[in-house]
Amino acid sequence: MPILDPTTLEFFSRSPDQTRRVGMRLGALLQPGDLVCLSGDLGAGKTTLVQGIAQGWGSLDQVSSPTFVLCNLYRRPDGRALNHLDAYRLESLMEAEDLDIDQMLETGALIVEWPERIRGALPQDCLWVELRWMAEEQRGMVFLPRGGRYESLVTEFRRRVYGG
Repeated sequence: MPILDPTTLEFFSRSPDQTRRVGMRLGALLQPGDLVCLSGDLGAGKTTLVQGIAQGWGSLDQVSSPTFVLCNLYRRPDGRALNHLDAYRLESLMEAEDLDIDQMLETGALIVEWPERIRGALPQDCLWVELRWMAEEQRGMVFLPRGGRYESLVTEFRRRVYGG
């Protein structure tokens, strides 16, 4: 892995609960139009992180992996939606374009699992999160902001996670 630049944040989680708490802090910062891309192998902690993000966003809906339905919607009381897209089963960029990603970003925030499969259909500016399995209960996460909005987001996220 390359040496991290000042805008990048690396975090090591020691439990699923800690991963969810990190997600809650991130979810509380998301705004409609935000795009969070979660990259990592099966079992890397993507869905666990999304559970926390949805809770931080303010949704009371149950979070599950949308592998077979492609997209789940988690609503909060103000009507805004957190869209949770799993691109693992998409066969082509055209399939991704048919999902109307622009509309998802207009109605709320969007989290994409397996974003590398549909990169060409996604906006370039995003928060890219690389997750990796390290040990039974431990996961590594690298938060890579792409664009000014996401650099600001990671700066505030870092403050909320580590204080200061």
